[in-house]
Amino acid sequence: MTGPALSVLDLVPVRTGQTSSEAIASSLHLVSRAEELGYRRYWFAEHHNMPAVASTTPPVLAAAAAARTERIRIGSGGVMLPNHSPLVVAEQFAALEALAPGRIDLGIGRAPGSDPVITQLLRQSGTTSDVERFPEHVRDILNLVSPDGAALRFTSGGTYDVHATPAATGAPEVWLLGSSDYSAQLAAARGLPYVFANHFSGQGLERALEVYRTQFQPSEHLDAPRTFLTMNVIAAPTREEAEERSLPNQRMMARLRMNKPLVANETVEHAKATADEFAGMGETIMAAARATWIVGTGDEVAGELQSLAVRHDVDEVMISPIAGAYESEPLETSPGRVQTLELVHAARGALAV
Repeated sequence: MTGPALSVLDLVPVRTGQTSSEAIASSLHLVSRAEELGYRRYWFAEHHNMPAVASTTPPVLAAAAAARTERIRIGSGGVMLPNHSPLVVAEQFAALEALAPGRIDLGIGRAPGSDPVITQLLRQSGTTSDVERFPEHVRDILNLVSPDGAALRFTSGGTYDVHATPAATGAPEVWLLGSSDYSAQLAAARGLPYVFANHFSGQGLERALEVYRTQFQPSEHLDAPRTFLTMNVIAAPTREEAEERSLPNQRMMARLRMNKPLVANETVEHAKATADEFAGMGETIMAAARATWIVGTGDEVAGELQSLAVRHDVDEVMISPIAGAYESEPLETSPGRVQTLELVHAARGALAV
């Protein structure tokens, strides 16, 4: 048994003292390594105005990643559609498809992915109506990125043709993302592939997959349900190191839940030295977050990923490598995240022997 195919979800984390340029360079180094190791796809998330996250614009990051790779699929996990014009999204990903034919994924989410102020700045008209029109906008994007384009019909009876790119020979693969039944139902109704954001919300996974699989309607895009899971993962040579590298992200989750000011990802040393800052409720939140992650040695993580895939009947798992950094580690690379990919890959190979 070889286990599930593995892919990567990247939020482009920013650690204390690191510039955005260094954080992005670190992620581009990671995507190159992921391709060398044989990972299937590499997606960039969309988050805004967060000190610890530099993945604000998935299509720009995807273009940079596509330019330095040759085989791995590149995409978004995902574009938060209420923040953007469907035509602009279609044009961006049609251009990406032209840059890297047959390698582009367009993962689309329904949540704004930010606070109301940033949401308003992203779309001056506000996003409430855009969220409600999500199914319509998904349909528009599917039409716009196809080589045939979309046709607008006027009440006068005339039509107006719109193409995301002038002479497309292919289209990006569109995936719907979500952490509730809503996107699962829409993906099933439209006959589209679906990803449950398990790294973000571990609640409702079984229900969402059941809804998607039982309600799926074959389409021109897909003749049978196709889905995979995401998971926060840290692998290290020892369990002790893996647990230490989980501390910065545990503390970030506590800050989010307790409405504390957000900061860049702390180093492992800082997290350990200031542990008292999150005593009580903070410790409870951190423990709850840690319980939903897979943290351990390469062998342990690979084994748990395989069990997860079997339990939920999926042939692919997308890992979000969330290993924190030690103070001595370089700013332009991410040794903890790189070793996570390397150790899981090596252990997965050993499982197949």
